[in-house]
Amino acid sequence: MQVGDRVFYPMHGAGVISGVESCEVLGENKEYFVLKMPMGNLKVMIPQDNVENLGLREIISRDQVEDIRTVLKDKPERVLGSWNKRFHAILERMKKGDILDVAAVMRNLSLQDRHRKISSGERRLMDLARQMLVSELVYACDKTPAEVEQWIDDQLVRKSA
Repeated sequence: MQVGDRVFYPMHGAGVISGVESCEVLGENKEYFVLKMPMGNLKVMIPQDNVENLGLREIISRDQVEDIRTVLKDKPERVLGSWNKRFHAILERMKKGDILDVAAVMRNLSLQDRHRKISSGERRLMDLARQMLVSELVYACDKTPAEVEQWIDDQLVRKSA
């Protein structure tokens, strides 16, 4: 990975490696990738020697967008248990950084919310999953966030109709 690469960082979304900075932490100099995250206008620093353990990966290809469409149109999965158990199961799934899991989480929570309101914690996870999905699709499809959000909504509307 190098400066200029478009990458996905689990639980934050997609961004661009805008630079490399050296910082001293606990008396040790380390090199960090600096990620510019357009969604939320964040700057995130990731130690270069820990990139793989943290799940930083390249953006999906345009061909893989069809896989996301398939997930969004699939039958929703029903997670059983208390809202607290569901929340933690969903959170663990999202932390992996697999965009298909993120899409499934967003689909499941969105469709569940239409039929029966979800908890505020689940709503935050649904919003985060949507933000992560939108941020990656913006780069994968070279579309605006508004265009990507409309595309996502179109996939979900067809499913619930």
